[in-house]
Amino acid sequence: MMIQSATDGEPRFISTMVEHLELCGQFVRAYGNDQFERPEPYDEFVYTVLHHDRGWDDADAHPVLHADSGFPCGLGTGPVPGVLDTSRKSPDFNEAHHPYSGLMSSMHSWGLYNARYGVSEFTVLRGGKSVPIPPEHEKFVRGLLDGEIARQARLKKVLLAAPETADWVDEKSLMRNYKILQFFDTLALYFNLRHESQHRDERFVSVPKSITEDAAVTLRPMGGGRYEMSPFPFAGDRLEVRCEGRYFEKITPDDEPGDLATHLYGLPGAEQVFTFVAA
Repeated sequence: MMIQSATDGEPRFISTMVEHLELCGQFVRAYGNDQFERPEPYDEFVYTVLHHDRGWDDADAHPVLHADSGFPCGLGTGPVPGVLDTSRKSPDFNEAHHPYSGLMSSMHSWGLYNARYGVSEFTVLRGGKSVPIPPEHEKFVRGLLDGEIARQARLKKVLLAAPETADWVDEKSLMRNYKILQFFDTLALYFNLRHESQHRDERFVSVPKSITEDAAVTLRPMGGGRYEMSPFPFAGDRLEVRCEGRYFEKITPDDEPGDLATHLYGLPGAEQVFTFVAA
């Protein structure tokens, strides 16, 4: 789950991974105009955007309190029990839908530990571009990542064997869609993890205009939940998106509820609204 930052003493906005994915889904549904081509294959790609991190389902259903922060463990606080295995479970979930979705989700999982294949400058944890690998789990993670490389090779063979999907694994086409996915993911993380008071200009590199041409998209806060984008990659000249979640008050281990999941998901639902406008 996503634990947004907050000013001292204030509750923090928490979104599940599914809610993060729904924000990504709002981006993919709006993406494309006369400068930015719509991704293809469209339906399979949209599915992947909406489900690329579904390996988090079990972790989000069983939250654990991070004692040092007083908030649930998640991105933005402390380590999540079993988090490493989400990088396998997410491609599993997507592969069950379609080989292409499994391939794209596997690339996403591998890229998280490898600077997103070098196509992003966005920093998430500890100021780095890659998910840090705990030294005590390095052997496990290396094996997991090798397994994803093997999965990708297997799924590419499956897709190449079918005339209707063979073109989908052309390297330029595949990387175009991977880069679009990373744009949506990191754009959503900008809002999921950072309180509005911490929003600064952000530059998203390698955003595809086409299979052969990329652009760097600059996001500039204007105040009041409004953000200027240049160039603007969405249809029209304005896009309003909503992020669902709930506000969580800090608790101490002594006050921890018997069932943290019931406490967390029993909190009133809330949403944060952001509006993008063309520069």
